[in-house]
Amino acid sequence: MNYKGVLFFVIFFFTSNSLISQKNIHDIWNSELKKYVDDQGNVNYRMWKKNSKLLETYLINLENNPPINQWTKNDSLAYFINAYNAVTVKLILDNYPLRSIKDLIIPWWLKRFRLKNEKITLNFIEHKILRKMDEPRIHFAINCASRSCPKLQNEAYYSHKLENQLDNATSEFINDQTKNKINVNRLMLSKIFSWFKNDFGNKIQLLKFVNKYSRIKILENTRIEYLNYDWNLNEKFIK
Repeated sequence: MNYKGVLFFVIFFFTSNSLISQKNIHDIWNSELKKYVDDQGNVNYRMWKKNSKLLETYLINLENNPPINQWTKNDSLAYFINAYNAVTVKLILDNYPLRSIKDLIIPWWLKRFRLKNEKITLNFIEHKILRKMDEPRIHFAINCASRSCPKLQNEAYYSHKLENQLDNATSEFINDQTKNKINVNRLMLSKIFSWFKNDFGNKIQLLKFVNKYSRIKILENTRIEYLNYDWNLNEKFIK
């Protein structure tokens, strides 16, 4: 094999391994979610805190396998959505028991995750990475450990099925009457749509987005209001 052939093989080997690693790296997180999160998105923090070693291993694996240029957009989206959710859970476990994530001092500005050679915050992941990827559905995939947040799904996000996962998470959130109250002439939305209004566009664009997923179709002249946000912990209570 000549020099160019060897070089091609080396590049192909490391690129392939990186892509395979990206596909499988989330398996630990997937397994942990199935153990400690129910179908309604309620989290058994008490039990998870007693058995958090695998979560720590997962976060270390993420830090040691950051995105590379060969990754697709969906590879990176899945990586950073899972990273955001896992870092949030670890933050809660490290401070559990608590009533709300807002009981912590500046939780979204704590540097809790290493990306390459820099420690970054949840804020950085959300605003400087995920929102820059022009995918508004991420707002229904990332979880802030609170009851009014989109629920923490009990499966990891994977690039090869990300489109369906994001659509399902968005549809589930929009049609959840505890998060949004929708009827033909009145629309009471989660404050997520207000906080991140630039990601959803003007009123017509927002209504078009909601109508795409809502089981109840909304008229263009419908008045929009925003609901109060419940920051209580998304905790599963064990009797």
